[in-house]
Amino acid sequence: MLPTSVIFLGSKPIGYECLDWLISQKSKLNLDILGIMTKSRKEFGEGHDLEALATENDIAIFTDLDILPECDLIYSVQYHEILKQKHIDKARRVAVNLHMAPLPEYRGSNQFSFAILESKKEFGTTIHCMAAGVDNGDILFQKRFPIPENCWVDDLYQLTYKASLNLFKQTLGHIIAGNYNRLPQELLVGKYGTSMHYRKEMDEIKMINTTWDAEKIERHIRATSMPGFEPPYCIQNGQKVYFIRDKDEIKN
Repeated sequence: MLPTSVIFLGSKPIGYECLDWLISQKSKLNLDILGIMTKSRKEFGEGHDLEALATENDIAIFTDLDILPECDLIYSVQYHEILKQKHIDKARRVAVNLHMAPLPEYRGSNQFSFAILESKKEFGTTIHCMAAGVDNGDILFQKRFPIPENCWVDDLYQLTYKASLNLFKQTLGHIIAGNYNRLPQELLVGKYGTSMHYRKEMDEIKMINTTWDAEKIERHIRATSMPGFEPPYCIQNGQKVYFIRDKDEIKN
């Protein structure tokens, strides 16, 4: 039987761990990893170099979506570019994305922060078919879990990271085998709602207005205090005054 050819698109620590697992399953699942595309993300620290991991395993590194070869499966995990339909069509079987948030509620970026700002009780992670646009496409697999009371954004990130990596590992064989059902996101909008968020929104929600009530101030601080990124702040005498948790440090 011919191996399943795979192209992996990813970044950040979760992308590294998923690629590492994919490589470890090559023989068991009869995979041929044709190559990867990635982007270095220094704000997450050292030790998650996808290019180095690919090089160590004799996997090609592509630098342009337009030159990707045809393959059976495209798998995206926290990849930074939005694929056009012509890129998605390079996958003969399916192109899938691991989105670290529940769909259809949270499309786009910074989903952890907005779930806390909106006092959500539940969060999750989703594997869905890729379609043109941002986080569109039918849901294949999803894991939901409760958000702890008074949760901070980095804690929610870690919970989602663990759930996402587990979901990736548990379902990889099913995706390779085509053992899944497609659930259109539209069927869940009535129950869960839907929203789209962008990176630029963080600048607005990090700025604390000290006239807000204490609960709102505290919620915004919990939602935007992500280690490695600029902390939440207020403006005093024309300058930023940061709100810092004792365990956090500002990274320049």
